[in-house]
Amino acid sequence: MITRRTFTAGAATLLASTQVPTKARAATTNWDMSTVWPDGNFHTQNAMAFAEAVKTQTNGAVVITVKAGGQLGFKGPEHLRAVRDGLVPLADVLNIQQVGDEPFMGVESIPFLCSSMDELKVLHKYVRPEYEKVAARNNQKILYIVPWPTQYLHLKAKVADVAGLKNIKIRVPDKNAVDMLNVIGMAPVMIPWGETIPALASGAVAGVSTSAVSGVDGKFWEFLKYIYPTNHVWSSQMLTVNLDSWKALSAEQQKTITEVAAKMEPGFWTNSLKADADSLSRLKEGGMEVVPVSDAMMTEIRGKTAPLLETFIKRVPAAEQPVKAYLAEMKRG
Repeated sequence: MITRRTFTAGAATLLASTQVPTKARAATTNWDMSTVWPDGNFHTQNAMAFAEAVKTQTNGAVVITVKAGGQLGFKGPEHLRAVRDGLVPLADVLNIQQVGDEPFMGVESIPFLCSSMDELKVLHKYVRPEYEKVAARNNQKILYIVPWPTQYLHLKAKVADVAGLKNIKIRVPDKNAVDMLNVIGMAPVMIPWGETIPALASGAVAGVSTSAVSGVDGKFWEFLKYIYPTNHVWSSQMLTVNLDSWKALSAEQQKTITEVAAKMEPGFWTNSLKADADSLSRLKEGGMEVVPVSDAMMTEIRGKTAPLLETFIKRVPAAEQPVKAYLAEMKRG
């Protein structure tokens, strides 16, 4: 016979057997990571590899789920604030798009400051400590930084000189690029990545300033014809974590994740170079043509944009010391 006492005891036993102990429930930390780039982008692939390594090295105690393609609803320029405010614990932050909040983040987009990834590594030696300060005052920590590769002008028109660029409407990712391309006579429009393809499809722009990697992401061969290897600016993705989320981890977990990031970052830089070569080949396969930029055209572009270095330093005084230390090491001081 089932009495009230035996029923209550049995229910309590069943409940106890199905509940997970509080300690076990709290053992796993689950973090979503926001990125606007699609699954196939090398930055997203890097993030997925990092997430897998973190899961392995923490024995499943920290699980990062990469939410690609902007599926969490954040646009690129919103990522610094989203992590700062704890709206998402992790984000792949494009530094140059955060200049509205933190002008120093645009330092890599000073025209022709670096001519190669090797030079960019030297620049990072001087600017990364400042990036870390920017992150900290925005309630976050940088786990790793990975640059975009060589930048190109992807256009509908075939041009042979700077005059041919005049008044071409071109999408750019940040305010510094607006200033640069205005100086050489183009008509730049600042548009987040998620709105770039609709702008091309509608004819709102007739070109895009970006990497070949993004050109493949956007299937530029459906809209544009020519690729100009100007390599005019640089930019980097920063994987940042909200400091409140970070401090909730154990010291051992923090140490493990920091070590994983430091170990993997150099390989991620190598992936950037490979992604550039692979993407340029894919754009050409799609029917786009790489147009060599003449020495005369590059000289004119460099000459017109040269004053933007001092303009940036005057606007962002914190950039003076690291940028001039870099230029001195490059023997360009």
